[in-house]
Amino acid sequence: MPAMENKFIVSARKYRPQNFNTVVGQSHITTTLKNAIRNNQLAHAFLFCGPRGVGKTTCARILAKTINCTNPTADGEACNTCNSCVSFDAGTSLNIHELDAASNNSVDDIRSLVEQVRFAPQAGKYKVYIVDEVHMLSASAFNAFLKTLEEPPSYAIFILATTEKHKILPTILSRCQIFDFKRITNNDTVEHLQEIVDKESIKAEKAALQVIAQKSEGCMRDSLSILDKIVSFTNGEVTYQNTLEHLNILDEDYYFRLLENLQNQDMAASMLLYDEINRKGFEGDLVLNGFAEFIRNLLVCKDPKSAALLEVVEGMRDKYVAIAGKTGMSYLVSALNILNESEINYKMARNKRLHVELTLIKLNFLQQAIDLSVENGQVVKKKRLDGPVAFRTKPVMPVQVKPAAAANAAPEAKLYIEQTKPAVAVAQNTSATATASKPGTRTMPAPNGSKKSLLDTLRAKYGDQYAIEEIPDAENLSLEKLQQSWDSYTQLLEQQQKHSSAGTFKTARLQIETDIRFTVTVSALTSQKFVEQEKMMLLDHIQQQFHNRAISFDILVEAGEREDVPVHLRLNSKQKFEHIAAQYPLVKELKDRLKLEIDY
Repeated sequence: MPAMENKFIVSARKYRPQNFNTVVGQSHITTTLKNAIRNNQLAHAFLFCGPRGVGKTTCARILAKTINCTNPTADGEACNTCNSCVSFDAGTSLNIHELDAASNNSVDDIRSLVEQVRFAPQAGKYKVYIVDEVHMLSASAFNAFLKTLEEPPSYAIFILATTEKHKILPTILSRCQIFDFKRITNNDTVEHLQEIVDKESIKAEKAALQVIAQKSEGCMRDSLSILDKIVSFTNGEVTYQNTLEHLNILDEDYYFRLLENLQNQDMAASMLLYDEINRKGFEGDLVLNGFAEFIRNLLVCKDPKSAALLEVVEGMRDKYVAIAGKTGMSYLVSALNILNESEINYKMARNKRLHVELTLIKLNFLQQAIDLSVENGQVVKKKRLDGPVAFRTKPVMPVQVKPAAAANAAPEAKLYIEQTKPAVAVAQNTSATATASKPGTRTMPAPNGSKKSLLDTLRAKYGDQYAIEEIPDAENLSLEKLQQSWDSYTQLLEQQQKHSSAGTFKTARLQIETDIRFTVTVSALTSQKFVEQEKMMLLDHIQQQFHNRAISFDILVEAGEREDVPVHLRLNSKQKFEHIAAQYPLVKELKDRLKLEIDY
């Protein structure tokens, strides 16, 4: 099969810079490297950091070629004509070694690299080792690299490149001369793209190149890849419109029209315009993001000092400045806030279109809301009170009993009781409501001059409607009554045919620790299990006997001879299954064959 002729090479490779002067947007680094080569002040290890596609690997290769050039130029550039440069360009140089740390990140890979460092170069002055994506090395690989990186042979130079500097160990950083690459500006990208389209005889509008530069976000490799795609898509003619179509970017003219409709509070026109945008295939999040960026550009234009931050295509700057002059600052800031919140909540919305339309409705009435909040020509966002208010309180009227006005007019204590409740229990309180027989009892004067308790008054007035009962006082623990309650519960266990538990309860010893806490001492772990099984019911029984819900108890096991506890009481569910499977292997085989999942 004949070899393919005129094989297509992507622009990112075809126009890769071959010397420092052709590197775009990194003059602060290329100048430093050229001076270091010219003055013979080369470090033994370099670390190139920065975003993707800004020239880190390219500068590493140019540096490797230049320091081995036998006939460098006066300003420290490679001649590109000597044997070393020619072999480097052809990819046959033995003095340059490139290692991709993303796929060779183990200790063995670094050890083999260290073994190669021991051998001096056969031709040329330096052996250069370029390690790309060095942050992908494992921690052990970094440690194996430390000693060689600190004190390499005089002929060895290491160039490390990474996009994530924060992932590299500090011990590696301290051994390298660090160069931070910056994002390439849009102007530099446009100029470089213009040079390429001129060389390739491609018709390209400057506005289209500006859109490509904005889309690449400072990455030259991305911009060249986008240019290749658009050239193929348009058959060699790059225009502003087909660039927008290919990159799925909404024309800024739509945003100007949308803003005009919103400021005129023409909600119907805004909805119809969004419907037109939606039918063109643009999703709601793209519209929200693009409109927010559009509002940001208008804010930038409001102040001449920040106008330099405006990055728009050629011919649009004047239009932005004109619209920004007609739009109020308060409207722009509030609209940007609404768009930001809407974009954040877009993913959680079920009806995406409705979510965007609600945002447009808010923006449609935004100017009206701002006008309502204007006082004396100034926007007032919040109303403030004249004085500070720490907290608000509402007075509560105390309960008072009026004296009798006449002999036949007895005062009444009013009590509001919901009719839906069948019974009322009047709580007996030590400070306010107690029975008439106790000191401090609240009493009500009767018509004949005698005193009645509040409980008696309630019974007399509402006894035919409700069952009014008195809640007895809580009692403290006493050993005699506690033992009686314990024995009565033991009899309940015997009636329920729980003879093992009843036997345990008969032999247990009780001891009161405090007024509301006691301990139960049993002789064995099995006895403790029986008591724990009945703990909730037992505690409820004792609390009812003493009318005290604060009572609790602990279970203690006497220290005696080691008890032979049955297996089923010592093991949990999983251990029980493993015990059964060890005795009966067929059970485990059945589980494996049927692929059963056991819920332990």
